[in-house]
Amino acid sequence: MELPLIVGVDGSDSSLVAVDWAVDEAARHGLPLRLVYASLWERYEGVAPSGSAEHPSEEVLADNIVGSAAERARRRNPEVKVSAEVVPEEAASALLLEGHNASALVTGSRGRGELTGLLLGSVSLAVAARAHCPVIVVRGDKAGLAGIHERILLGAGESTTGGEAVRFAFREAEARGCTLDAVRAWRCPAHETAEHPLLTGDPAHFHEEQASAALDAVLQDPMADHPGVRVRRHTVEGPARKVLLSRSAAADLLIVGARRRHGHFGLQLGRVGHALLHHAQCPVAIVPQRV
Repeated sequence: MELPLIVGVDGSDSSLVAVDWAVDEAARHGLPLRLVYASLWERYEGVAPSGSAEHPSEEVLADNIVGSAAERARRRNPEVKVSAEVVPEEAASALLLEGHNASALVTGSRGRGELTGLLLGSVSLAVAARAHCPVIVVRGDKAGLAGIHERILLGAGESTTGGEAVRFAFREAEARGCTLDAVRAWRCPAHETAEHPLLTGDPAHFHEEQASAALDAVLQDPMADHPGVRVRRHTVEGPARKVLLSRSAAADLLIVGARRRHGHFGLQLGRVGHALLHHAQCPVAIVPQRV
């Protein structure tokens, strides 16, 4: 049985946008959809007195949030199997635990009660930086959310740290029937000159060739496994975060890998992933890779 696509909901506008996006995603991949609202109302408000018809206000709110989100999902696509649950946990902890039995986790970019000026909510950041399954943070402009570009953007890293992200990107492009733009950013250190012992010509050309070879290496096996996916290779000079952010305006989903070191419990995201989650103009998928 396929693991479900799990969405964190909290009643915010951002989480409702995430629900809509996740319904479409579940339909594309033939996955069940599970909606999760994390609530600690039991700890703070206690249990209603025996025989009382009254329910704690937070319990009622939690039930309303998951119920309305589930109804919204069923209206959007009645063929997607939808389930919903209120989980008595802190939000980030609940979603990280749910991620052990998920094909992917989906969150909005900001939660209920987040400060308006925040670019990314604390729960979404914590989940994206620690989960051991793919995490999609649904953000961006209307075109990116609607998926009208018919283009998946992959930030291709090293095969040892980004192989899972590459395979995820190919599966996504195949399910959508769209083009996969695989991008490898490169830079030429300012101190290098043509007299460098490893360089026989233009240093920039050397680094571009290195980037092209690395890109070919990470794409080779997935291309053989998904021969129907149209792939466009790009090696671009510049910082990876700037290169990918500029191209996110023409993408429906931006995918990058993230290292997950065994036994390390802090945030494991990296500067590129952090920047993309805060500023990309389309949904962002962070795909973990164990190292």
